[in-house]
Amino acid sequence: MTDPLRLTDYARGGGCACKIPPGELEAMVAGLSPATGVAELLVGLEHGDDAAVIRLDERTGLVSTADFFTPVVDDAYDWGRIAAANALSDVYAMGGTPLVALNLLCWPRETLPLELAREVLRGGQDVAREAGCHLAGGHSVDDDGPKYGLAVTGVVRPEELITLDAGRAGLPLSLTKPLGVGVLNTRHKRTGERFAEAVDSMARLNRDAARAAVAAGIRCGTDVTGFGLLGHASKLARASRLTVSIDAAAVPYLPGAREALRDGYVSGGTRRNLDWVTPWSDFGGLDESERLLLADAQTSGGLLVAGEVPGGTVIGELLPASGHLIRVR
Repeated sequence: MTDPLRLTDYARGGGCACKIPPGELEAMVAGLSPATGVAELLVGLEHGDDAAVIRLDERTGLVSTADFFTPVVDDAYDWGRIAAANALSDVYAMGGTPLVALNLLCWPRETLPLELAREVLRGGQDVAREAGCHLAGGHSVDDDGPKYGLAVTGVVRPEELITLDAGRAGLPLSLTKPLGVGVLNTRHKRTGERFAEAVDSMARLNRDAARAAVAAGIRCGTDVTGFGLLGHASKLARASRLTVSIDAAAVPYLPGAREALRDGYVSGGTRRNLDWVTPWSDFGGLDESERLLLADAQTSGGLLVAGEVPGGTVIGELLPASGHLIRVR
């Protein structure tokens, strides 16, 4: 009897943990400037926001993004759902609504059955349908390893844009999904154990959280993905020229996350995240295990917003700038 095929065996990293490390990425794009166009660019490369935005007219901004990654779970359909929800999240994180998406598929066609690729695409299609977003074609290449995601176009009202640089001291900081999918996915990759709550969390759209944030007048935020809570919080703090204060005890985690950490299921991406933020963070007496959980590389995580939203958890606040971008208490 042959062993069942496992998609995660074909991935060096899993999901958003396979991103280029944040420090290397910043160095790579430093000095690049966006090409000029006929429309006004509202959001570009400056702070590393989740998507680019151009103004079409006084009432409409066009949101454009792309996101794809290696398998994060072994079930092809679930991977498609997760990758699609993650790509759509970039539009939601800007306060926008996705309108149309294109598939981005890399597939080792001589190694993995095309029937599995079809399941990946079906998962992406079902999530796009749930989002009310057209999924119309795309692009595929024969590659050494499987990768999947979407290029997404959406719209946003310019006055409702959510960006990294719009924070104000005194605002609470809310998180709309629990952390922990990174360590659980690492455990899944190494052992084959399946964590249904992690899959459900990753496949869940950030649509409702984004709508609630816009309705609450929130204008500063991002989503939490491969750079972990600490990495994305530090980008927000830097862009807004503030300090992010995090109450470690208030941060929610998925069931099993602490046990996975205890048993050593920590990805290289999570460790790189922690190394990157440590020089400008004040962790007080927080031990390394708690730091690693806060730096855990998430895939299709929740929104991190400056304000309170229904269903979200207040995990800290924005403070006037101090000697650190992040303070954890």
